Amino acid sequence: MKDTCYAVGLMSGTSLDGIDAAVVKITETEEKPNIQLVHFLSSSYSQKMKEEILALCDPQKAKVEDISTMNMLLGEMFAEAALKAIHDAKLLPEDILFISSHGQTIFHQPKPKVIAGKDITSTLQIGDIGVIAEVTGITTVGDFRTRDMAAGGQGAPLVPFADYLLFKEKEYGRVLVNIGGISNFTILPKDCQESDVIAYDTGPGNMIIDAFVYWATEGMQTYDKDGARAAAGNINEEWLQELLQHEYYGLPYPKSTGREMFGTEYARALWEIKSNMHVNDKIATVTDLTAKSIAQEIRKHADKSNIKEVLISGGGRYNQTLMERIAFHLPKGITVAGTEKYGMSADAKEAITFALLGYQCYYRKTNNLPTATGATKPVVMGKIAW
Repeated sequence: MKDTCYAVGLMSGTSLDGIDAAVVKITETEEKPNIQLVHFLSSSYSQKMKEEILALCDPQKAKVEDISTMNMLLGEMFAEAALKAIHDAKLLPEDILFISSHGQTIFHQPKPKVIAGKDITSTLQIGDIGVIAEVTGITTVGDFRTRDMAAGGQGAPLVPFADYLLFKEKEYGRVLVNIGGISNFTILPKDCQESDVIAYDTGPGNMIIDAFVYWATEGMQTYDKDGARAAAGNINEEWLQELLQHEYYGLPYPKSTGREMFGTEYARALWEIKSNMHVNDKIATVTDLTAKSIAQEIRKHADKSNIKEVLISGGGRYNQTLMERIAFHLPKGITVAGTEKYGMSADAKEAITFALLGYQCYYRKTNNLPTATGATKPVVMGKIAW
């Protein structure tokens, strides 16, 4: 094992914003790997590409040929993003020990289905790692979630493993929240051990908000910049309480969700059922849905885990209204800030996380957190294209 190496973490999330690439320097220490961000870039998908990927997320419409083609195309695009990030970091491909790619999720089904007498869960991330390895000439790690599912887990959330290594605190408890298309969090109780960590998806993140803004502006805007539209609207409290009755919020953890539950079909139904409501009021209400669904889950653990601080990453970090509403719904004495408070880029956090997961896989070390995913044991997630 090298004491220090360079790696690239790649992430493309459920929001379909684009490809995030983080070049990191990893130094092995006695306690934990130390990760330093060297360079970060984010390459946005064109609207056409976003729509094509989104179409593949609909099992009723997606064609095998289109999934297969997009798998290879995204491999090319991920490779290009990695190479650009390496170049911009003033490094060479031969300086990089490995690339670690999450891939693009197009299907995630953590609830078992009985097929041929067996309970089968499944997930599918595309963006072929063989293509990335061939185009870049760099060993590539990917396809993490399936091994955890094979061990009885939900294949999600995976970020808590990194949260535990990087953010646990002896003196008080922390919550790490990531708000992408879906929101998830990691509860790190005071002076916690790995078995004390609690993590799961809390529900929708930016997914419904983004859809509402897109429809409200007829495609001219794809997200609520700074939360301005939500701030200009009024929350419909009665409707908000109805939305919070969704079955997902009442499920016990560990649990995970995705576009299959809170995607375009769900958002469209909400948009149309309140056709007479002012668009900014709609956006304000679903923004508060994300905020309150996160906060109510944090409240369940706040006292027992001695939570004093909530750190937020992902695209939702930059929605100021959303940040304010999360703080509003939390008990007094709990501070809310972005992860950059501790030198971790809120944009780059997930890409950095997958670099760490890839590092563990490369060196055959376990990298799931059974308390978060529900797996029966720790496993080494990931496949390697040398």
